[in-house]
Amino acid sequence: MTPAIRVLERSGVPFEIHEYPHDPTAPAYGREAAEALGLDPGEVFKTLLARIDGKRLVVAIVPVSGSLDLKALARAAGGKKAAMAEADDAQRATGYVVGGISPLGQKQRLATFIDASAEALPRIHVSGGRRGLEIALAPDDLKRLSGAESAAIARD
Repeated sequence: MTPAIRVLERSGVPFEIHEYPHDPTAPAYGREAAEALGLDPGEVFKTLLARIDGKRLVVAIVPVSGSLDLKALARAAGGKKAAMAEADDAQRATGYVVGGISPLGQKQRLATFIDASAEALPRIHVSGGRRGLEIALAPDDLKRLSGAESAAIARD
């Protein structure tokens, strides 16, 4: 049981758990999840951390079919520049290992932004808090539980 799943169970929102055998040699965790579970990569979202203006950390949730637009994230977060966070900083702030960072149940509550493409989907898949564990839920439930704001932060 991960902190993300505990958050979901306490909330009472409907969700599904999907597990798959994680391949430690996989080059991209999100794409690995989509392939292993036979899902459209546009419905599987990765959770990334970035630092805004060299200071505060924020969470970005974008489809694995694309990449994070750092300029768009900086604008959404009210900053001028965004850079990917160091893995150690991301792990320390969230309590999860890279490749298994869930947008739910993080140690610190950080400003969170989810790509606007999620709004068109009935449900999305995000990490459940460890490599090889995905959770499926409605984007509106994820936004509410994580405090996320929608913004166009992904690019193809």
